[in-house]
Amino acid sequence: MVFVRDQLYALRPSGPGQRALAECGPLQFPYEPMAAHLYAHTPGWSSTMVYTADDPRLPEAIGTFNRRGAVDTTIAAPLLLGNRTLGWMTIASLRDDECGGEWRVALLEAIARQGTLALHHNRLAEQSRVEERRKAILEERNRLARDIHDNLAQGFAAILMQLQAAQRTPAAIPPAIASSVETAVELARTHLTEARRSVGALRPNVGDGEDIATALKRLADRSQRTTSMPIDVVVDELPRFGDIVEREIIGIAQEALTNAVRHSRGRRVTIRASTDQALGVRLSVADDGRGIARDRASGGFGMTSMQERAERIGASLTIVTAPRNGTEVVLAWEPASLPTQVHVAV
Repeated sequence: MVFVRDQLYALRPSGPGQRALAECGPLQFPYEPMAAHLYAHTPGWSSTMVYTADDPRLPEAIGTFNRRGAVDTTIAAPLLLGNRTLGWMTIASLRDDECGGEWRVALLEAIARQGTLALHHNRLAEQSRVEERRKAILEERNRLARDIHDNLAQGFAAILMQLQAAQRTPAAIPPAIASSVETAVELARTHLTEARRSVGALRPNVGDGEDIATALKRLADRSQRTTSMPIDVVVDELPRFGDIVEREIIGIAQEALTNAVRHSRGRRVTIRASTDQALGVRLSVADDGRGIARDRASGGFGMTSMQERAERIGASLTIVTAPRNGTEVVLAWEPASLPTQVHVAV
């Protein structure tokens, strides 16, 4: 936001008395050049900077604005929190101001300290809200997992045992009934497997002290027991990223792997995980199956679940699919990621 001559300008209209910067006419503030300068000018990260109207350190766009607006001095104070710079606060004085300028530096630094405190508290509150939401989601997933395990899975297991006991009875069973019992056994076994897989999907993830590579291999081994489709795991040596990030990464891998095994009808699934120069991680789960139909590419609970997990850690999630050419789910996360982006290419 920019305050010029009793008028507040914002990047977007956000309330009464505010106008978009694009509507400022000759006093349109060059916010992008100023932001780029503050970010690139290292001394200004830790010290208050005082600029004259035609200071050579400032971008030309700022100089033009200063001349048109009769700005004499610009002061930029960093918002410092320990050794971190959260942003900057700037103030400009006009040429017709007869008062001295030193008090402005002290005043701006005092306001910047208060602004830093307010911004820090706001971020802490937002982090707390996100963590509470994550805990609520995790508790609900655990409840669903318990219900599926204690009711559906145990029920299918009991039905399967009874049917198998009937098959072992010495009395001869008519062929038609024997065939029906065999079908019922296969159905019970299939649904028991699906129930157990659902429990695993709801309650994955990284075990105590378990790194991403170990967790991915464990997921692949467990899924391999329920499918004849080969599952390859190619994992580089990865650093640790913290429990929260690793939990969501493994959750996305598990959801993508479950979808590939259940729905792709492919011949092979490949899981790859590697690090990049920024010490982040790139995860890929790819199959060579039938792909995802266009009207389902961005829908479904599984897709939504992966997107929500990516959003919680600020990662980029890309889903690439095409008919008869398979599907690839790609997650990219870096310690200082940009806001989440979800792309679906069909």
